[in-house]
Amino acid sequence: MKDKKTELLAPAGSLEKLKWAILYGADAVYLGGVNYSLRANAKNFTLSEIKEGVNFAHANNAKVYVTVNIVFHNEDVNNLESYLKNLDKIGVDAVIFSDPLIIDIVKKNNLKLELHLSTQASILNKDAARYYVNQGVSRIVLARECSKSDIKNIIDEVGCEVECFIHGAMCSNVSGRCVLSNYFTNRDANRGGCCQVCRFNFNLYDQNKNKISKEDNFSMASKDLSLFDYIKDMMDINVSSFKLEGRMRSIYYIATIVSVYRKMIDMYSNKKVDDEYINRARHILNRCANREVAPQFFNKKPSEQEQYYGSRQEDSNQDFLGIVLDYDEDAKLATIEQRNFFKPGDKVTIFGPNKEDYSFVIEYLIDEDENQIDAARHPRQIVKINCDKKVNENDLMRVNFLD
Repeated sequence: MKDKKTELLAPAGSLEKLKWAILYGADAVYLGGVNYSLRANAKNFTLSEIKEGVNFAHANNAKVYVTVNIVFHNEDVNNLESYLKNLDKIGVDAVIFSDPLIIDIVKKNNLKLELHLSTQASILNKDAARYYVNQGVSRIVLARECSKSDIKNIIDEVGCEVECFIHGAMCSNVSGRCVLSNYFTNRDANRGGCCQVCRFNFNLYDQNKNKISKEDNFSMASKDLSLFDYIKDMMDINVSSFKLEGRMRSIYYIATIVSVYRKMIDMYSNKKVDDEYINRARHILNRCANREVAPQFFNKKPSEQEQYYGSRQEDSNQDFLGIVLDYDEDAKLATIEQRNFFKPGDKVTIFGPNKEDYSFVIEYLIDEDENQIDAARHPRQIVKINCDKKVNENDLMRVNFLD
C-alpha cells in the first residue's frame, strides 16, 4: 500500500454542508457555483460563498474543488473566463471539468487552478487518460463503469492521480451522458437539469403496443454504488481520491458517510483492522441510504441483480434526531436542536468526529423554560437531555439501531 494519504472527497451542496463534511473528516470537498455545474437543483454557491468555503477549508487543512463540468453550448461560454479568474483569485484548489475549453482558458491566463477531468469525460482506458495528462490535467475522475483492472491499468501505465466514486447514486447511462431527460421533459441533463427519468415508473407495452403491465411499475434504474467492501483493494492499487456522491443530500447523510469512510481509510492506513467496527459501519451506511446498493462495475459486469426492474421500494426513516448545541459538564445535560421526534425512554446514539459512538437512554427532557416535557415533537425545538458522557457542539444524535 502506498505511503501517500488517500484523499476522502465529499460533496458540498451548500456552505453549511461544506462545513459539516470537513468537520466530520473530509480531506476535500467539491461544490458547484451558480453556473456551469451539473447539479443545477442544489443550493449552489455564489462567489462570496465559495470564498468563505475556501477560507474555512484551508483553515482546517482541507481543499476545495469547484465543478465547471457542464457540456458547454455557445451561450454558456459567456463570462466563463472571468469566472475562472475569480476562482483562481479566491484560492480554489482545482476545477473539475469535462470540456477542453477549460484547459485553454486556464493555460492562457496562467491560472494556478489544478485541472481535474470530470467523470463526464467517461475515461475508461489508459490512452485517453494519458492524452489529458499531456494537456496539463493533474487528476482523472474515472468513469463509474471502470473495473478494478481498468483502474489499476490506468494508474500503473499513466501514473497520474486517479479519483474514483465509491458511494452514491449511479446513472443508467455512461457516466451521465444522458439525453432521456431532454427527450421527456426538455431539461438538459448535461447542463445540470437532469430530472432523473431513469427513476420514473413506466407502463410496459408489447411490440403491438398492448399494455402488459398492470400498473406503472416498470423501472430501469441502477441500484446505488457502494464500494465499502473494497476500500482496501482500492487503496492497494493506489487510487488517490475516494469520492462520495450526494450534493443534494442532508447534513446527517453527509456527516454519517464521511465519518464512516474516514474511519475505514484510517483503519487500513494504520493497519489496525477492526472487524466489529466494519460490521457496524456497514449497517450504519445501509440505514443512512434509502436505496439498495451494489459494487456495480468494480468486480464484475453488473447484471439484472444490480438494477431495479419492476417495482422497487425506497425507504426513508427518521433516524436523525438532533444536533448537539452545547454540553453542561456539571449538570451532565446536553442541549439538543431537534430534527425528528424523540421522547423519554428512547435509546439514542450520539456520534461525532474523532470520538466513539455513545449510546444511552433518554430519561427526561427539559424545554427552554426549564419545564420537563413528554416529547420533543416540534421542528428545531431546543431541549436539554440527560447525558453522562461529555459530548461536543456539532455532534449528531440518532436512533440507536445497533443493539
